[in-house]
Order: sequence, then C-alpha cells, then structure tokens
Amino acid sequence: MNENSPELKQFIRDHSYFWWWVPESAKENVNLNSVVEATLNYGTLEDIKKLFEIAGIKKVAEIFYQDTNRERINYFPMIKNYFELYFKKYA
Repeated sequence: MNENSPELKQFIRDHSYFWWWVPESAKENVNLNSVVEATLNYGTLEDIKKLFEIAGIKKVAEIFYQDTNRERINYFPMIKNYFELYFKKYA
C-alpha cells in the first residue's frame, strides 16, 4: 500500500477534521499510522470500511498492534478492546 496513493489523500481530505491541529497545507502528509489511529478512534463504520478498502485490513491491524504495544497509546480503552477482538478474528 502506497502512503501517497490518491485514494488515501482523498480519504484524508474528506476527514480533515480528524487532524484539526495540523495546518491545511500539511494534512495530506499525515502518516498512515495517524490515519489508522484517528479513523479507528473517531470514524464511523463507513469510514473504517473505507480505510480497510484503501489500506487493507491486515495492514491496519499491523499498525494497530504496533501502536498498542507501546507504553503510551492514544486509543480509547473501549476502541482498543474492540479492535483487539475484531482483528484477532478477521485479520
């Protein structure tokens, strides 16, 4: 999956409010880890499905596990629990 893909850039533009603190000119350059985290934490079911289509469920799961195995994580506890169970079953 190319982090500079047009589909990912469009997804970021469509959900730019996830990164309210990032200047508009820099939003398309947020990394995939940030896109995964923001989408799983704040996105709708349709947003999450679209992210899976763009990046692939295995890549999203890989990033999720990588990010949740750190000492400090930014996932909400209920989101973390849900996606641990979800990815264990489907990824």
